[in-house]
Amino acid sequence: MTMPAVTTIAQTISLSVSPVFLLAGLGAILNLIAGRLARVVDRARALEALHPRSSGPEHERHVLELRLLDRRMAIINAALFLCVASAIAICVVVALLFLAELADLRIGTIVALLFILAMALVTLGLIFFLIEVRLSLSATRVRVELLERERA
Repeated sequence: MTMPAVTTIAQTISLSVSPVFLLAGLGAILNLIAGRLARVVDRARALEALHPRSSGPEHERHVLELRLLDRRMAIINAALFLCVASAIAICVVVALLFLAELADLRIGTIVALLFILAMALVTLGLIFFLIEVRLSLSATRVRVELLERERA
């Protein structure tokens, strides 16, 4: 087995730079999604503490909000999973680029398909993230009884 030339390795590094920048962006997205998950979990814990001491309409509001928070946690978890799976696929793409060069493998199709899979996973993750944001915004309404009416 002959060793690849330094220029060949330099070209492979150049090819892998774009996926690495993509990984950096995914890291920021993962940080954002994990932060949202933490906030939802904190709110759920606070409501769980209030739940046993509440009654009547207040208790019903707590139950409804806890159900919504549970749904949001499931959606955020799915978004997190999909984005992490995408990041892993991108890492494998970068590794395969080097492996293919070092071992003189002809796996361009595999690398391309894996990159397409990574893009599909991140797209789905972002769709789930969008769904969760929309769900949180639709649930964040000030109750009518708390709004003061304008005085005549």
